[in-house]
Amino acid sequence: MIALSVAAALAIFVVYTALAGNGVADLKPSTVAGHTGYVSLVGKVVGKPQGNAYQGGLRFRLKDIDHATPARVAVLYHGSVPDQFKSGADLVVQGKLRDGVFVAKRDSMITKCPDNYAPAKPPNT
Repeated sequence: MIALSVAAALAIFVVYTALAGNGVADLKPSTVAGHTGYVSLVGKVVGKPQGNAYQGGLRFRLKDIDHATPARVAVLYHGSVPDQFKSGADLVVQGKLRDGVFVAKRDSMITKCPDNYAPAKPPNT
């Protein structure tokens, strides 16, 4: 009976952990100001990225994907860069805001797929 109770409690913990995520907030450039802990920053790359991700850091700016505000956040990133990274790409980086610059955690960049795709054209019949 005790073993069954322990197994049930462990199963509930595993399900809760899987559903609750890792506890890192997802923020947009317009909402990241004022946060002091580690967060996931979700945005669209604007302008031309500068620098090198392995030497000195890659520097770029992010804005809200939905274009709701003109807010921009400078990002400093080190580590691997996905092939899809470019100006206009939607991406997520984890890190912390320091002195107005979002310092991303090494190798945390993930590019996002666009939410919408153009529908296929129907064949002429």
